[in-house]
Amino acid sequence: MSLRPLARPARLRPGARVAVVAPSGPVPAGRLAKGLDLLRGWGLDPVTGPHVMDVHPELGHLAGTDEARARDLQEAWCDPSVDAVLCARGGYGAHRMVDLLDWPAIREAGPKVFVGYSDITVLHEAFALRAGFSTLLGPMVAAEVFLTDTATQEALRSTLFTPESARVLGLGTATALVPGTARGVTYGGCASLLAADAGTPGARTSARGGILVVEDVAEDPYRLDGTLTRLLRSGAFEGISGVVCGSWEQCGPYERVRAVLADRLGGLGVPVVEELGFGHCPTSLTVPLGVPAVLDAPADGGRCTLTVEVPALV
Repeated sequence: MSLRPLARPARLRPGARVAVVAPSGPVPAGRLAKGLDLLRGWGLDPVTGPHVMDVHPELGHLAGTDEARARDLQEAWCDPSVDAVLCARGGYGAHRMVDLLDWPAIREAGPKVFVGYSDITVLHEAFALRAGFSTLLGPMVAAEVFLTDTATQEALRSTLFTPESARVLGLGTATALVPGTARGVTYGGCASLLAADAGTPGARTSARGGILVVEDVAEDPYRLDGTLTRLLRSGAFEGISGVVCGSWEQCGPYERVRAVLADRLGGLGVPVVEELGFGHCPTSLTVPLGVPAVLDAPADGGRCTLTVEVPALV
């Protein structure tokens, strides 16, 4: 069975209450404060989870205990006064708390705007598979790229408030690794997190008919090779209709990364676009997940784009 479009949340309007949570790593206080100010400048009313500034008492790479991080997200999602849940940062830790969430209660609360990338990939997959909700692969509130890059800010702002104006995605860097045109439902995120999620309870068993949206950071080419090989061997890419690659920051010389991508993805028999402009890069576009889209990778060197067929938010 092919992937089907997921339930889309409502767009945001001035005055919307948005909760900022930390499902993964510790959050730098100064960067969070700047991010909250940006959201206020958009006319939003940001509130932070009670544990957003926590640090685990023994494991300093975590933003507090697994239970506290899950509780913040759970309470924000089930609070009817909250219109969106935005992640403060990635790092590591979502795998540890995803099974502590009450997914029936989340489904009952209905879809809301959810934004994050990197380690948040685990939660994007869970919202898709366990709740049936579309989400946004986009910058975190305390991420440096969100604080410093106006194009990144504008991409997220447009998606949140006027999603019909943010349907055609792709920076000038986007090129066709394998040319062609594909149609499917978007899914994905950080490659290493998709590989780590494979085979776990509630994980994706089929992506048939999907357009894979994928990127990563700080993975040497041989490690990236291993990640993609694991996904290939697990059957995770069987039946997909296309691949959209974002950034591969700190993954080594790009010609070596590109060789791995061509070797591991080029044989799938589907269009593959590289460097569309999302993930851990100087300008990070917001990519809707769980929506029907068309991938266009012209063979003549023309502009490569991912066009969502419906606005990300209703």
